[in-house]
Amino acid sequence: MLTFLPKPIRGILASILVISNTLFWCMPLYLFAFLRFVGPAAAEPWCTRRVMNIAELWIDCNNLFLGLFTKLEIDIKGGEGLGRDKWYLVFCNHQTWADIVILQRVFNRKIPMQKFFIKQQLIYVPVIGIAWWALDFPIMKRYTREFLKKHPELKGKDLEATRRSCEKFKLTPVSILNFLEGTRYTPAKQASQKSPHKHLLKPKGGGAALVINSLGDKLDCILNVTIHYPEGAPGFFAFLSGNTERVSVIVEQLPVPVEDTNDEIDSGAILRKDFRHWVNGVWEEKDQQLAQLQSLNRKA
Repeated sequence: MLTFLPKPIRGILASILVISNTLFWCMPLYLFAFLRFVGPAAAEPWCTRRVMNIAELWIDCNNLFLGLFTKLEIDIKGGEGLGRDKWYLVFCNHQTWADIVILQRVFNRKIPMQKFFIKQQLIYVPVIGIAWWALDFPIMKRYTREFLKKHPELKGKDLEATRRSCEKFKLTPVSILNFLEGTRYTPAKQASQKSPHKHLLKPKGGGAALVINSLGDKLDCILNVTIHYPEGAPGFFAFLSGNTERVSVIVEQLPVPVEDTNDEIDSGAILRKDFRHWVNGVWEEKDQQLAQLQSLNRKA
């Protein structure tokens, strides 16, 4: 434990170790991704599992570094009976990039590695962009309404590409992480959206419906995760510096509402009313959970 060091020093050292760890594991990751690309189709599942194993080792090392520089305690409720041989869709509220680290620490080696939607442009980010491609992160290519008005022949092509990237997940168990809010929560964004929720932004169900439609009965359940930071949501560097010492995580397993999604989702992510109502209900309950956690924190 190096928690006796000043917090800024801890943050710098932790950042250097996380970056070095990423560069180290990217090398074997690229190798197996290349073998999967040039090898026979029958070898693809094996190469994919090796790539996932490497990613889990990368997360293990990051968790080790986090333990060296922070006194983080995570209070977890729920999440029993999970398995690495199952398919999951993970919902979570989003407040800070530290959310991803928390989710990885809670679920690594308990469920298949979590993958989240990334914009097509992010593939070109040095080092990590290729890693996302190698790990089969679903790529989301979205056209604006203005662009589609000028190019109506491309309507639906963006979601076709995203759906194809999800199809390969039928071969190997996977967890798809979906931040339904689409961006990190801030009070300013909440006010700008006129969100009906006090602690959340409005949910967007298009990505969730796309995953459900693509994987169908392969999905075992939805993991509805709520993350609460009693000391306030930290910036990522502040998190690595050890400014956050307590986090509450609630994990609920929800049945997959397959019948409630729309097979004909268009570029505007138009959903059937029943599925949209279901998503809104999940978010209302999550907002109540956050309010209860905040109230308990004030009493403590």
